Amino acid sequence: MKTIKNLTLSILALLITSLSFAQTADELINKHIDAIGGKENWKKVNSIRQEAAISIQGMEIPVITTTIHDKATKQEYTAMGMSAYSIITTEGGWSFNPMQGQAEPEAMNEEQLKYGKHQLDARGEFIDYKEKGHTIEKIENEDVDGVSCFRLKINRKEGTSTIFCVDPTSYYIVRNSSTISAGGQVVEVITNLSNYQKLPEGIVVPFTMENSQIPAPLNISKVEINGIIDEAIFKVSK
Repeated sequence: MKTIKNLTLSILALLITSLSFAQTADELINKHIDAIGGKENWKKVNSIRQEAAISIQGMEIPVITTTIHDKATKQEYTAMGMSAYSIITTEGGWSFNPMQGQAEPEAMNEEQLKYGKHQLDARGEFIDYKEKGHTIEKIENEDVDGVSCFRLKINRKEGTSTIFCVDPTSYYIVRNSSTISAGGQVVEVITNLSNYQKLPEGIVVPFTMENSQIPAPLNISKVEINGIIDEAIFKVSK
């Protein structure tokens, strides 16, 4: 009986110890923000311009993403001598892809805009997320390449959500996943993030992204923070 009692006390002690090390969603968010440069550095970000490339079947496709915080974002790429783009602003969204037979830019529908609006946030959705109207909850861990990662689910005020996997050592986001509606079908999009590098501005960003919907990694070669951006690039044109 004494042995059983001691065993029970030992198990209880272990449970109490493990609970004392449990981290809340806000504690994880704060550690993540500190790991990527700190809140104050990120709140200085007013624009981001990234130059990247995807190598597919021996062809290198340049991809440029330009974002003015809370105002406009554009992703453009060139392949086979043709240029395509998607633009989202506070006024709406448009896409143009002549490689898919488009002759004119097309306006995004409400569903597409709902899933794309969060891209206007150049500072990251975790920064002041409550003030932005989002909620974040901690859910069960997920194994990512043999590492049990913390998971945080953001529920946006627009009604969409994304799950972020946070490495328990670096506190970098190593994966995010979203379920989106595209062409009448529900699709899960998973993006793995790696090759984090610190910029002169003190913030840390991933330079390699692997998206489940794209057959090759996106490798970033240059990131410019708060550079001069001609807002004419966000005008819809052929």
